[in-house]
Amino acid sequence: MADKPPAPRCAVCGKPVEPPAPHRPFCSARCRQVDLGRWLAGDYVIPGEDLDRQEDDTEDR
Repeated sequence: MADKPPAPRCAVCGKPVEPPAPHRPFCSARCRQVDLGRWLAGDYVIPGEDLDRQEDDTEDR
């Protein structure tokens, strides 16, 4: 018999998330709220130029 693959880990705290997981990919409602708070605070950003700078460049052409 093959070994069962490891359970996925919570995206916030790293605890295993066992199926069925109503808050997947998080282990709990609390971790889901922590992640939402991080998004709303701007903690997750994609590096790149500011949009204002990009718009100014296109107006000059």
